[in-house]
Amino acid sequence: MTEESLVWNGDPHDSASMINVGFWTYIMTDCILFGTLFATYIVLQNSVFSGPTSHELFSPPYALAETLILLGSSFSCGLAGIAARQNNKNKVLFWYFITFLLGISFVVMEVLEFIDFNDRGASWKRSGFLSAFYTLVGTHGSHICVGLFWMIVMMLQVAFKGLTSFTLRRLSCLGVFWHFLDVVWIFIFTYVYMRGVQ
Repeated sequence: MTEESLVWNGDPHDSASMINVGFWTYIMTDCILFGTLFATYIVLQNSVFSGPTSHELFSPPYALAETLILLGSSFSCGLAGIAARQNNKNKVLFWYFITFLLGISFVVMEVLEFIDFNDRGASWKRSGFLSAFYTLVGTHGSHICVGLFWMIVMMLQVAFKGLTSFTLRRLSCLGVFWHFLDVVWIFIFTYVYMRGVQ
């Protein structure tokens, strides 16, 4: 994959360049989305209305385990990207399979956390704080699910079509998307979970 394939060269008829522009536009809109959800959470974090507080609900070790799993998936995704640049199809499939397993583990932990909160009387309808929490963390989780589905599609394309310029471009976009979600989670972990138990 050449450097030029990742950067728009200004030619409006270059489909690869337009795809890159469209993808980065999407990433920017996702930044706005998560920025809005963070702002909403900041405003509503103390609106508990006699319900459970973040200090009562959050478990730092559990949140740390989720974080380490997601960071591990980001590392394996990076290794898949290196393997793709080396044109090593088998290593790409291996590292994306590891990334997928780590990603699905993160989603399962998040769902179990939501179920636990709900069983303790902390459903999304209980307070403004919980509505904002579930919306922010749930939106991130739904993006992870989209990334996992995208990963399956890309693994199938690599397995059957190989590392063509088409699949390499899509793998590059997938890698950026996955790392972006990891960065968003770091903000969630540090501000929502860690600050919430202070």
